[in-house]
Amino acid sequence: MKFSTSAIVSLCCVAAFAPTTIHGYVVPTTTTPLFGRAVTIQLNAANQNNDNGDDIWTPNRNWKFTGFRQPPPTSSSTTSSNSQKKSSRIAQSTDGAVMPDGGLSPCVIKVIGVGGGGCNAVDRMLDTAVGGVDFWAINTDAQALGRSKARGAKVLNIGASATRGLGAGGNPEVGRMAAEESRKEIGAMVQGTDLCFVTSGMGGGTGSGAAPVVAEVAKESGCLTVGIVTKPFMFEGKRRMKQAKGAIERLREHVDTVIVVSNDRLLEIIPDDTPMERAFAVADDILRQGVVGISDIIVKPGLINVDFADVRSVMKDAGTALMGIGTGVGKTSAEDAAIAAISSPLLDEPVQDATGVVFNILGPRSLSLQEVNRAARVIYDNVHEDANVIFGALVDDDIQDEVSITVLATGFSSDGNGGGGSASDMPDFLGGR
Repeated sequence: MKFSTSAIVSLCCVAAFAPTTIHGYVVPTTTTPLFGRAVTIQLNAANQNNDNGDDIWTPNRNWKFTGFRQPPPTSSSTTSSNSQKKSSRIAQSTDGAVMPDGGLSPCVIKVIGVGGGGCNAVDRMLDTAVGGVDFWAINTDAQALGRSKARGAKVLNIGASATRGLGAGGNPEVGRMAAEESRKEIGAMVQGTDLCFVTSGMGGGTGSGAAPVVAEVAKESGCLTVGIVTKPFMFEGKRRMKQAKGAIERLREHVDTVIVVSNDRLLEIIPDDTPMERAFAVADDILRQGVVGISDIIVKPGLINVDFADVRSVMKDAGTALMGIGTGVGKTSAEDAAIAAISSPLLDEPVQDATGVVFNILGPRSLSLQEVNRAARVIYDNVHEDANVIFGALVDDDIQDEVSITVLATGFSSDGNGGGGSASDMPDFLGGR
């Protein structure tokens, strides 16, 4: 047996008159037993005395290593060690229930902001204290990463040779080369992740060029990969819009699901006198809502719980997805929130005929079953009759009378007619049908 580094384990050996396991080693009967003395086992090391003068012992060649096992505590040490080991035991077992290695929330979720827009979205998520998520900021501009690092995000400056940390200059090819150069570092970053969000503002150099590469590496590592990106404003120019559309198509090839939000739709929901800085902040917040809307469903245990496997069943290899978030207040708050979620002006097309839907209701403890039923009917009546619908409900004591609903719809047919009901069969919500 060979170890890259020497492992030293102290143990107390007992007499062995039959095949015996000494903390991992199966000792044959022909082996001379070691009686009642403390010895030190040094694996892959020469037989020599250590600094303390103790005997250093190496197992015989015909001994079989079966792994290390921690011996049970003696009666004299049990009481003193109980308090010290209590927390570690709870992490593994609660009243006999075996818990996963990750504890109560074993799902590993990472949000990777790529480029200026993606990093801005990560900064906003950190400002609003999104829980249960690991944040990363990736950029070719080393200086811009300082802001994300100061807010608590982990950062990766890609393309040290290609860009020297000075940015991509609005050229997607430079962004792609930078990501390819740092492909190994990106792979290490996404290793062990269950759900990976790749968020970016498309149209620039780093986001348009590097985001598809980051998504490709993430999906190759085996995690559920979701792209949440924005298209630029029209006033940013035709060239930037063309770059954005090309980047989105490349991204679509390397993600399970992609959610695209058009910044121009923001002009329909923000006041005319909104400052430009605030308008871009709203665009960043849309990306934040997309991540939070999905991650909260998984991370927060609910009255009607939705787990990671539920979300994966809807989003795995789903292609284009539509997301809506709506809120409502008052007697019909849940129903109003559902209508707002499926008719958001940020959606490029309606959720009608979706074959996969995840929707989550967040409300106060006073939320009634009838309200939930009416909200669910709004969702069910607007998707395909055979749709895979995952429904969750969360109760938040901090909420007074507001209800929030997040809807994620996937599985649209390419011709836009998925076989659902016709427009005349759709319920007239405002008319009270």
